[in-house]
Amino acid sequence: MSRNQRQLKILEIISKSDIDKQEVLVEKLIEEGFSVTQATISRDIRDMGIIKTLTADGKGYRYVSQKATEEERSSDKFHKLFKSSVLSIASSENIIVVKTESGAASSAAALIDRLSFEEVLGVVAGDDTIFIVVSSKEKTPVAIQKLEALMN
Repeated sequence: MSRNQRQLKILEIISKSDIDKQEVLVEKLIEEGFSVTQATISRDIRDMGIIKTLTADGKGYRYVSQKATEEERSSDKFHKLFKSSVLSIASSENIIVVKTESGAASSAAALIDRLSFEEVLGVVAGDDTIFIVVSSKEKTPVAIQKLEALMN
């Protein structure tokens, strides 16, 4: 598999798991079918600008992409924009329609995409309207509740 595929898989793994050692990352990549050595992973970590930070509980460390941490910082900007621009949230079956101020839908949709709600299959934004497809109509209230929480 290519270097790009390997590096994308590294980003996926570190975004889903608290990985604190290169050896663990090597094991995970081998489980995913990649033939890698610790030296290769060490180079990837350096080349990709991956750093170690404290875990959420503050009791350990984990690898994170510096790009991800920049995105996390910018998500606060998107959150503020979401709060100030969303006018209404309504649903029908497994579709949620979010109405925004004119021109704000794509930025509000970007926040929804970044948050990766497990109930959400996809998000499409126009000028002042966002369509959100939820995996089932039973999960729609949960998704609406999460969206409404963003407005508080």
